[in-house]
Amino acid sequence: MTQIELTESAAYEVKDMLEKNDMPDGYLRFKVEGGGCTGLTYGMAAEFEKSDRDEIYEFHGVKVLVDKYDAPVINGTVIDFKQSLMGGGFTIDNPNASLSCGCGASFRTKTNAGAPEDC
Repeated sequence: MTQIELTESAAYEVKDMLEKNDMPDGYLRFKVEGGGCTGLTYGMAAEFEKSDRDEIYEFHGVKVLVDKYDAPVINGTVIDFKQSLMGGGFTIDNPNASLSCGCGASFRTKTNAGAPEDC
C-alpha cells in the first residue's frame, strides 16, 4: 500500500476548497500524469466518486484518492501548504523523484522517466 501524507495545513486548504465548491463530502484526488519538462507531473482535483483502482487515505478529515497504478511513483510523498508574503500554495516532497524541473511540478524517478515535453 502506498504511503503518502497530507499535512494539517494542506488538509485545511483542501477542506476549504471542497466546501467552497459544495463538495464537503468530496475527495481530493492526487495523481501523476506523463508530461512536463522532466517527464511526469503531479495533479490534484476534487472528485465526488472513487474508482475500483483507488486507494483511499484520510488525513485530518480529508479523504485522498490515489490510483494504485500511481502508487510506486508517489510512495512516501508529503503534500503540504505553505503561506508566504507572496501568497500560498501546495508543495510536494516526493522522495522518489530523482530529477525535478525548476518549478517543482515536473519530475522523474529512477524507474519511470515518463513522457517529457519540450519546454
